[in-house]
Amino acid sequence: MSELRDVFITGTGAVLPGERIGNDRMEDFIGRIGGRPSAVGRRALRWNGIEGRHYALDADGAPLHSNASMCAEAVRAALDEAGLSLGDLQHLGAAATQGDYLVPGHASAVQAELGAGPLEAFSYQSVCASALMAAKGAWLSVRAAEADVAAACAGEFSSRWFRPHFYEGTALVDDKGRARIEADFLRFTLSDGAGAVVMEPKPKPEGLSLKVEWIDMTSLAGRFDPCMWAGSTPEARADMTSAWSHAGPAAAHAAGAVALLQDFDLLKIVIRAWIGVWLEKVDAGRIVPDQVDHLLCHYSARSLRQEIVGLLESTAAMIPEEKWFTTLADSGNVGSASIWIMLDAFLKSGRGKRGDKVLCIVPESGRAMIGFMMLEIV
Repeated sequence: MSELRDVFITGTGAVLPGERIGNDRMEDFIGRIGGRPSAVGRRALRWNGIEGRHYALDADGAPLHSNASMCAEAVRAALDEAGLSLGDLQHLGAAATQGDYLVPGHASAVQAELGAGPLEAFSYQSVCASALMAAKGAWLSVRAAEADVAAACAGEFSSRWFRPHFYEGTALVDDKGRARIEADFLRFTLSDGAGAVVMEPKPKPEGLSLKVEWIDMTSLAGRFDPCMWAGSTPEARADMTSAWSHAGPAAAHAAGAVALLQDFDLLKIVIRAWIGVWLEKVDAGRIVPDQVDHLLCHYSARSLRQEIVGLLESTAAMIPEEKWFTTLADSGNVGSASIWIMLDAFLKSGRGKRGDKVLCIVPESGRAMIGFMMLEIV
């Protein structure tokens, strides 16, 4: 067996579709349930601290892109940044909360949009942490000399879930036309876009690259019910036999089992579980906070960051907030794509220098998962 190789991120790419939409114009794009402004929208925006985002649809709800086309555009941008062509690509990992089809996998659609020739293609379906699932697959492929050029991409088209027809006439809306908070809050939290990274066994000849030191994933699904989900009602979500596919599309829609939902009470408990994993890695010496120069932590809302900081401040695991980098306020929470959009913006910001350590953390509320990636700028 050949020796394991070092792996470097040599290119990043990000796609933010359409124009930047401010808070005052959100419902012009995602629509108004029952024709009325949301009762919880303002509260959600105060909670998440997002000031602008992008949607892959126009004000009439017509799509400007597909999830796959945004991912393909991000991969092209990352290849270009690496000085490579599409023909160099040998491994493609594509992540999403939900691709454009139920079947086949998202990676097949991205490959088709790229117009790429034969290659290895892997689909990763989860929520935010699926980006690091795809990254780990690409990293291991290059590390084991199975591929010399690998791309990991992630894309979200969340706004299509938030149009009024997903809610109207369902059990999620009461007789006064108000949507349940588990559904309506997310409409003001998630947005659209895609990001990608390219990995190679050597840094690019000029400019900065990122050596991938390690990628760790921890799932805690055995301890928790779904916290963010689509495909079941809030009351029956832990029962797989009650999923939408058993009821049929029409009955599932009427029951409110198709929309994207979040259990905010459970989220507060899951946050502590994420922190527990972080603390374990610090205790084991996997993460040495004093050696981290930059922290790119994905979080869905400013209030969640404040809660994370509050839990960490009294521990040796805290990384000073002046080392944190985020794009949340400016471009929103783009789910699985957020970490690559953030990394692309970080590299373009000029904040990093050779030798700096960059820790990326992606917690996922789906069913309690968290991923970590340690990078060194070279």
